Amino acid sequence: MEIKEYIQKNEARFIDELFSLIRIPSVSALPQHKDDMLACAERWKQLLLEAGADKAVVMPSNGNPLVYAEKHISDNAPTILVYAHYDVMPAEPLELWKSRPFEPEIRDGHIWARGADDDKGQAMIQAKAFEYMVKEGLLTHNMKFIFEGEEEIGSPSLNAFLKEHKELLKADIILVSDTSMLGADLPSLTTGLRGLAYWEIEVTGPNRDLHSGHFGGAVANPINTLCSLLAQVVDEDGRITIPYFYDDVEEVPAAEREMIANIPFDEKKYMEAIGVKALKGEKGYSTLERNSCRPSFDICGIWGGYTGQGTKTVLPSKAYAKVSCRLVPHQNHEKISRLFVDYIRNIAPEYVQVKVTPMHGGEGYVCPISLPAYKAAEKGFEKAFGKKPLAVRRGGSIPIISDFEQILGIKTILMGFGLESDAIHSPNENFSLDIFRKGIEAVVEFHKQYHK
Repeated sequence: MEIKEYIQKNEARFIDELFSLIRIPSVSALPQHKDDMLACAERWKQLLLEAGADKAVVMPSNGNPLVYAEKHISDNAPTILVYAHYDVMPAEPLELWKSRPFEPEIRDGHIWARGADDDKGQAMIQAKAFEYMVKEGLLTHNMKFIFEGEEEIGSPSLNAFLKEHKELLKADIILVSDTSMLGADLPSLTTGLRGLAYWEIEVTGPNRDLHSGHFGGAVANPINTLCSLLAQVVDEDGRITIPYFYDDVEEVPAAEREMIANIPFDEKKYMEAIGVKALKGEKGYSTLERNSCRPSFDICGIWGGYTGQGTKTVLPSKAYAKVSCRLVPHQNHEKISRLFVDYIRNIAPEYVQVKVTPMHGGEGYVCPISLPAYKAAEKGFEKAFGKKPLAVRRGGSIPIISDFEQILGIKTILMGFGLESDAIHSPNENFSLDIFRKGIEAVVEFHKQYHK
């Protein structure tokens, strides 16, 4: 049976199975969902067994459990390891959703729900392509699966798990569907990811909240001071001012800059889609360079003082911020983390106390387009989408990808099917059913074309 026919015949079941995963609110960032993490892992175990795995187990880690599954074809055959994550981002703000985030709906040819794309929908693409290959007797290589439940909080437990289970996870190539394409009619393969460093900052002024009339103008306001500190991190040209920050940043080669310049990109539509009238970034680089192969700094959250209804004239005791840097290949996230901590401490004025706490981070990644597995992925996209995919670097981070290379010694193929309009991490996350079908077709063709 051809793959298109197989999808058509089984699509209702595919969707039901995906919905059964989505309905489990596996939010790794919130401790009240601990039981949901185990439930989602158990559900994936069941689905992988039903898809044709010889065995599937839920394995403990220092944090949330992992799902491991395998299908053995031959001792002489190459092995593909499929990685995915079953945890999702928090759904808040709930009032901005048009439907309930954990009650999936199909509207306008899209699945609407938290995890519809990232990463339950994309992981299901891998599972169903595997199912087809097994059921039709077409699989000629060994398969392994490792699905984790902490990707959205930086995969804190996976590094140790990889070191402990290197032999179990031994493979020739890793396949991941957790990235995006340039457009529904513009298929692309991700060849690079940015790294990440993340911190929380606490600024303390007076030993208690003060009356802003009695003390304003005489005592430093921690919120004002925090804003001033953060404003110093990026200059007018969009350059990060942390000393030594750019020491390991590799300039994008001229040939790659030319390739990026030739990527079809409508800046006007880009701005309209996100509702801004102008773009801003590092001077001397295009928008596509800025958001993929140049580092960046962002304030991800900031709070303090009174934020309730009405007014309260308070000079707060404390102010807080969560900030991050996207890094490029060769920038070590631990080194950058130390540089940032030192920088903030050095520029902090004496009238406040500043505490900087490093959070999670990870390295960037570059995939050679000469790999046989990359060529197989190219053919997969070409078969499903009717055109050869572009090779592009993306601005997001999957820190564990660099760990795969460093610990397991395996390169990763980033065969993602998301779109910008899928609104991952945001209210109204969605995933196109058409892309879901084509994704399965593309991965099936990858398996048919792959050779070591």
